[in-house]
Amino acid sequence: MRRIRVDGHFDAWRDQARLLLAERVPPEALCWQSREDADDIFAGLASSVAQTSPAAGIRLPRAVLARLQEAARYRAEDRWAFLYRVLWRYLEGDHSVLLPGDVDGSRLEQRIRNVRREAHQMQAFVRFERRAWPDGSEQYVAWYEPRHDVLDLLGEHMSARLGRTSWLIATPDAGLRGVGGAWDYRAPCPEPWRALAQDKSLPEPSGDLWLAYYASTFNPARVNEKLLASHLPRQLWRHLPEGVLIGGLIRQARLGGQRDGQSAAVGARPGRTIPAAPPGKGSSGSAGRCRCPRLPG
Repeated sequence: MRRIRVDGHFDAWRDQARLLLAERVPPEALCWQSREDADDIFAGLASSVAQTSPAAGIRLPRAVLARLQEAARYRAEDRWAFLYRVLWRYLEGDHSVLLPGDVDGSRLEQRIRNVRREAHQMQAFVRFERRAWPDGSEQYVAWYEPRHDVLDLLGEHMSARLGRTSWLIATPDAGLRGVGGAWDYRAPCPEPWRALAQDKSLPEPSGDLWLAYYASTFNPARVNEKLLASHLPRQLWRHLPEGVLIGGLIRQARLGGQRDGQSAAVGARPGRTIPAAPPGKGSSGSAGRCRCPRLPG
């Protein structure tokens, strides 16, 4: 069994795969290892392919290469071995390896979908807090733990979203920082970036205000736990400031502790109660009553 070490990046795997294909090494004769396999007792035996091997004559359609590159972001123990098997089969003329009806083709498509979903969720659920950079400047900082390698995909989106604001997203494996509309991706994540993103000693000025707003606008009549889990998986709650409230708000709604379509603290304030509109009269379908508190003066 030939052991091949990859540093965790697609370009490194591609270079190794190109040389192995030139040597006609089949997938079953290889054991791929990543930098994450540092505790493997055989790690010392892992080696790279000799760079003197010929690699000319191997051609791959750009669309196929793009699919492999996207699937390479999916974190799995067989990440590199699986990609090499798909590549081997395709170059041997078995193009069905890219079809959903094929076992490997189905797995390839599933991994690509999961990567795209993870990138979308990270765009939607990353939460920034204001922090002071060591030079005294202020920037928005976030800590996030993605399930797949998608951080670098957020550079253009975040730059457009945040403009010239200084911002930083740190993860266990990489970091992404934006300054003046440009962005800088680094892997591994620099230690100062990681320390700043994980520093909870400085309170977020608007944190309490956001939690109060989230709790006050929670509508128990609209709770659908299955739908919530599909759009906001429980493992993402730890990335959200409001994540500490969601479980309690759901339990409160399930046990009937909140009858108004708003926070109990808001519903208890003096004011007039507006009954829910009858069906067909512009009702949004929510149950309960809404209390409109009297404003000062």
